[in-house]
Amino acid sequence: MNSSQNKGGRKPGATHEQVDRRERFTRARREDLRAAPEGDEPVILYGWHPVTAALRNPARKLRKFLATDNAARRLADEGIAGTLAPEIVRPSAIDDRLLPDAVHQGLYLEADPLPSPALEDVPARGTILVLDQITDPHNVGAIFRSAAAFAATAIVTTQRHSPDATAALAKAASGALEYVPLITVQNLGRGLTTLKERGFLVVGLDSSGDADLSELILSQPLALVLGAEGKGLRQLTREICDHVARIDLPGEIKSLNVSNAAVLSLYVASRIGRQA
Repeated sequence: MNSSQNKGGRKPGATHEQVDRRERFTRARREDLRAAPEGDEPVILYGWHPVTAALRNPARKLRKFLATDNAARRLADEGIAGTLAPEIVRPSAIDDRLLPDAVHQGLYLEADPLPSPALEDVPARGTILVLDQITDPHNVGAIFRSAAAFAATAIVTTQRHSPDATAALAKAASGALEYVPLITVQNLGRGLTTLKERGFLVVGLDSSGDADLSELILSQPLALVLGAEGKGLRQLTREICDHVARIDLPGEIKSLNVSNAAVLSLYVASRIGRQA
């Protein structure tokens, strides 16, 4: 027996209620996946902002929609309706489909993934974000939210070493998945080369960069490349970038969470047009 668990697979410190909810979650997800076509796992959205943004998005194809009575009334009061009417359920029916501590606010949605455009089809304008093996869904979700706030053209990531655009990521994105296209590429190096061939200035962000981002002469279309916390940009990624820049900070702490670095770099990039 694994010494880190008690009999029955219960982790030390877990309450019977937590164990029971996790078991009910496992059963509910197994049933949902069994109903889906093979290899066609749905995107899970929960919470007010992710679900209502999806309901307003005509490109989002809905599969299952659960809502509590209170949440359904709020949707009706605010005139929010999708192509699929909600099934009215108790809060526990949504609890069972989510991991413990997920805050669903009475709304749960299963939908098809949004189409992922080809990199060659991305408009050669504005600013896009490129994520180099950032795997934490909360960080990627927060990056999506900032990208939507600054009207980023797209987010590019790899098919491997990146989280799925569902559940915790979607919750952290707070509806931004519906507004910012997600493009996945098999090879990030080739993807960056394609962007450069299409006229993008490619700037990597790294604490060991040669210059402060705010002091670089930036132009659009612009691709800002962010690396994973701890590891930073991979060597090949750095070599392909036109510049590798840092964000100089006045305080004692000289590094930022990658999602905070993203929002600061987007702010700097947003000033390009104002200075023109």
